Amino acid sequence: MRELFRFPDPVNETSARLVAAFVVAEAVVFLVTREAWILVPLTYGFLARVATGPTLSPVGQFVTRIATPHAEGWIRGRNADFRSRQVPGRPKRFAQAIGLSFTASASIAWLLDAHAAAFALIGLLAVAATLEAAFAICLGCIAYSAIWGCADCDDISERLRQALIEARQETAAQETRVAAPTAMARTEAVTSAEASPAMR
Repeated sequence: MRELFRFPDPVNETSARLVAAFVVAEAVVFLVTREAWILVPLTYGFLARVATGPTLSPVGQFVTRIATPHAEGWIRGRNADFRSRQVPGRPKRFAQAIGLSFTASASIAWLLDAHAAAFALIGLLAVAATLEAAFAICLGCIAYSAIWGCADCDDISERLRQALIEARQETAAQETRVAAPTAMARTEAVTSAEASPAMR
Protein backbone atom coordinates (compact mmCIF):
# COMPACT_ATOMS: atom_id res chain seq x y z
CA MET A 1 0.00 0.00 0.00
CA ARG A 2 2.86 2.35 0.76
CA GLU A 3 4.23 1.83 -2.76
CA LEU A 4 0.78 2.48 -4.25
CA PHE A 5 0.50 5.89 -2.58
CA ARG A 6 4.08 6.93 -3.30
CA PHE A 7 4.62 10.06 -5.39
CA PRO A 8 7.74 9.97 -7.58
CA ASP A 9 10.68 12.01 -6.34
CA PRO A 10 12.38 13.33 -8.37
CA VAL A 11 9.99 13.97 -11.25
CA ASN A 12 10.96 13.98 -14.91
CA GLU A 13 10.01 17.47 -16.06
CA THR A 14 9.22 16.24 -19.57
CA SER A 15 6.54 13.99 -18.06
CA ALA A 16 5.18 16.83 -15.94
CA ARG A 17 4.89 19.09 -18.97
CA LEU A 18 3.20 16.40 -21.07
CA VAL A 19 0.65 15.74 -18.31
CA ALA A 20 0.02 19.49 -18.19
CA ALA A 21 -0.57 19.46 -21.95
CA PHE A 22 -3.26 16.80 -21.48
CA VAL A 23 -4.84 18.96 -18.77
CA VAL A 24 -4.89 21.93 -21.16
CA ALA A 25 -6.58 19.80 -23.82
CA GLU A 26 -9.26 18.54 -21.41
CA ALA A 27 -9.87 22.02 -20.01
CA VAL A 28 -10.22 23.55 -23.48
CA VAL A 29 -12.64 20.81 -24.56
CA PHE A 30 -14.76 21.53 -21.48
CA LEU A 31 -14.72 25.28 -22.07
CA VAL A 32 -15.67 24.86 -25.74
CA THR A 33 -18.25 22.08 -25.51
CA ARG A 34 -19.59 22.91 -22.02
CA GLU A 35 -20.05 19.19 -21.42
CA ALA A 36 -20.11 18.62 -17.65
CA TRP A 37 -18.96 14.97 -17.87
CA ILE A 38 -15.47 16.17 -18.89
CA LEU A 39 -15.03 17.41 -15.33
CA VAL A 40 -15.15 13.79 -14.13
CA PRO A 41 -11.93 12.52 -15.81
CA LEU A 42 -10.30 15.90 -15.24
CA THR A 43 -10.98 15.79 -11.49
CA TYR A 44 -10.18 12.09 -11.20
CA GLY A 45 -6.85 12.62 -12.96
CA PHE A 46 -5.72 15.17 -10.40
CA LEU A 47 -7.01 13.05 -7.51
CA ALA A 48 -5.17 9.97 -8.78
CA ARG A 49 -1.92 11.87 -9.34
CA VAL A 50 -2.04 13.52 -5.91
CA ALA A 51 -2.64 10.16 -4.23
CA THR A 52 -0.45 7.82 -6.29
CA GLY A 53 1.56 9.83 -8.80
CA PRO A 54 1.14 8.20 -12.24
CA THR A 55 0.17 4.78 -10.84
CA LEU A 56 -3.64 5.12 -10.97
CA SER A 57 -3.75 7.94 -13.51
CA PRO A 58 -4.39 6.79 -17.12
CA VAL A 59 -2.80 10.00 -18.40
CA GLY A 60 0.16 9.53 -16.03
CA GLN A 61 0.67 5.95 -17.20
CA PHE A 62 0.50 6.91 -20.88
CA VAL A 63 2.89 9.82 -20.39
CA THR A 64 5.53 8.00 -18.32
CA ARG A 65 5.47 4.74 -20.28
CA ILE A 66 4.93 5.93 -23.84
CA ALA A 67 4.88 9.68 -24.47
CA THR A 68 7.97 10.72 -22.48
CA PRO A 69 10.34 8.04 -23.88
CA HIS A 70 9.21 8.83 -27.43
CA ALA A 71 9.40 12.60 -26.95
CA GLU A 72 12.84 12.50 -25.35
CA GLY A 73 14.08 10.01 -27.96
CA TRP A 74 12.91 12.38 -30.70
CA ILE A 75 14.66 15.32 -29.01
CA ARG A 76 17.91 13.34 -28.58
CA GLY A 77 17.81 12.49 -32.28
CA ARG A 78 18.11 16.22 -32.98
CA ASN A 79 20.21 17.22 -29.99
CA ALA A 80 22.62 14.60 -28.71
CA ASP A 81 23.43 16.75 -25.66
CA PHE A 82 19.83 16.69 -24.41
CA ARG A 83 19.35 15.39 -20.88
CA SER A 84 16.13 14.96 -18.94
CA ARG A 85 15.51 17.61 -16.32
CA GLN A 86 14.72 16.15 -12.93
CA VAL A 87 12.85 18.27 -10.38
CA PRO A 88 11.79 17.61 -6.76
CA GLY A 89 8.56 15.68 -6.30
CA ARG A 90 6.95 17.49 -3.37
CA PRO A 91 6.36 20.82 -5.17
CA LYS A 92 4.88 18.92 -8.14
CA ARG A 93 2.55 17.01 -5.83
CA PHE A 94 1.46 20.30 -4.28
CA ALA A 95 0.78 21.66 -7.75
CA GLN A 96 -1.38 18.62 -8.50
CA ALA A 97 -3.27 19.23 -5.24
CA ILE A 98 -4.00 22.79 -6.34
CA GLY A 99 -5.27 21.43 -9.65
CA LEU A 100 -7.49 19.03 -7.72
CA SER A 101 -8.92 21.89 -5.65
CA PHE A 102 -9.74 23.81 -8.85
CA THR A 103 -11.38 20.90 -10.64
CA ALA A 104 -13.29 19.70 -7.57
CA SER A 105 -14.53 23.25 -6.92
CA ALA A 106 -15.56 23.58 -10.57
CA SER A 107 -17.47 20.29 -10.34
CA ILE A 108 -19.30 21.43 -7.21
CA ALA A 109 -20.04 24.81 -8.79
CA TRP A 110 -21.50 23.07 -11.85
CA LEU A 111 -23.72 20.87 -9.68
CA LEU A 112 -24.95 24.02 -7.94
CA ASP A 113 -25.75 25.59 -11.33
CA ALA A 114 -22.98 28.15 -10.85
CA HIS A 115 -21.74 27.50 -14.37
CA ALA A 116 -19.91 30.81 -14.70
CA ALA A 117 -17.81 29.98 -11.63
CA ALA A 118 -17.01 26.54 -13.07
CA PHE A 119 -15.89 28.07 -16.36
CA ALA A 120 -13.75 30.64 -14.53
CA LEU A 121 -12.04 27.99 -12.41
CA ILE A 122 -11.29 25.74 -15.38
CA GLY A 123 -10.14 28.76 -17.38
CA LEU A 124 -7.61 29.61 -14.67
CA LEU A 125 -6.53 25.97 -14.56
CA ALA A 126 -6.01 26.03 -18.33
CA VAL A 127 -3.80 29.11 -18.04
CA ALA A 128 -1.66 27.55 -15.29
CA ALA A 129 -1.35 24.24 -17.17
CA THR A 130 -0.40 26.09 -20.37
CA LEU A 131 2.43 27.88 -18.55
CA GLU A 132 3.69 24.50 -17.30
CA ALA A 133 3.33 22.70 -20.63
CA ALA A 134 4.74 25.41 -22.88
CA PHE A 135 7.25 27.23 -20.70
CA ALA A 136 7.99 24.89 -17.74
CA ILE A 137 6.60 27.54 -15.38
CA CYS A 138 4.95 25.67 -12.52
CA LEU A 139 2.79 28.11 -10.54
CA GLY A 140 2.08 25.46 -7.91
CA CYS A 141 5.82 24.91 -7.44
CA ILE A 142 6.34 28.66 -7.08
CA ALA A 143 3.60 28.77 -4.44
CA TYR A 144 5.17 25.79 -2.63
CA SER A 145 8.55 27.52 -2.58
CA ALA A 146 7.00 30.76 -1.29
CA ILE A 147 5.14 28.98 1.52
CA TRP A 148 7.62 26.36 2.70
CA GLY A 149 10.82 27.28 0.93
CA CYS A 150 12.67 24.97 -1.39
CA ALA A 151 16.41 25.22 -1.83
CA ASP A 152 16.43 22.95 -4.88
CA CYS A 153 13.07 23.48 -6.56
CA ASP A 154 14.83 23.96 -9.90
CA ASP A 155 16.60 21.35 -11.99
CA ILE A 156 18.42 18.88 -9.73
CA SER A 157 19.66 16.63 -12.55
CA GLU A 158 23.33 17.48 -12.00
CA ARG A 159 23.09 16.71 -8.29
CA LEU A 160 21.42 13.38 -9.07
CA ARG A 161 24.07 12.52 -11.66
CA GLN A 162 26.81 13.33 -9.15
CA ALA A 163 25.13 11.17 -6.52
CA LEU A 164 24.93 8.30 -9.04
CA ILE A 165 28.62 8.67 -9.90
CA GLU A 166 29.55 8.66 -6.22
CA ALA A 167 27.36 5.59 -5.60
CA ARG A 168 29.04 3.75 -8.48
CA GLN A 169 32.48 4.70 -7.20
CA GLU A 170 31.59 3.48 -3.72
CA THR A 171 30.27 0.21 -5.15
CA ALA A 172 33.46 -0.26 -7.18
CA ALA A 173 35.58 0.47 -4.11
CA GLN A 174 33.63 -2.09 -2.07
CA GLU A 175 34.02 -4.70 -4.80
CA THR A 176 37.77 -4.01 -4.88
CA ARG A 177 38.01 -4.42 -1.10
CA VAL A 178 36.14 -7.72 -1.30
CA ALA A 179 38.11 -8.99 -4.28
CA ALA A 180 41.55 -8.12 -2.86
CA PRO A 181 41.64 -10.77 -0.08
CA THR A 182 40.26 -13.36 -2.49
CA ALA A 183 42.96 -12.60 -5.03
CA MET A 184 45.62 -12.71 -2.31
CA ALA A 185 44.34 -16.07 -1.10
CA ARG A 186 44.46 -17.44 -4.64
CA THR A 187 48.03 -16.19 -5.07
CA GLU A 188 49.07 -17.81 -1.82
CA ALA A 189 47.39 -21.05 -2.85
CA VAL A 190 49.21 -21.08 -6.18
CA THR A 191 52.51 -20.28 -4.51
CA SER A 192 51.94 -23.04 -1.98
CA ALA A 193 51.06 -25.52 -4.71
CA GLU A 194 54.20 -24.65 -6.68
CA ALA A 195 56.36 -24.95 -3.59
CA SER A 196 54.95 -28.34 -2.56
CA PRO A 197 56.96 -30.51 -5.07
CA ALA A 198 60.20 -28.86 -4.02
CA MET A 199 59.44 -29.51 -0.39
CA ARG A 200 58.85 -33.15 -1.15
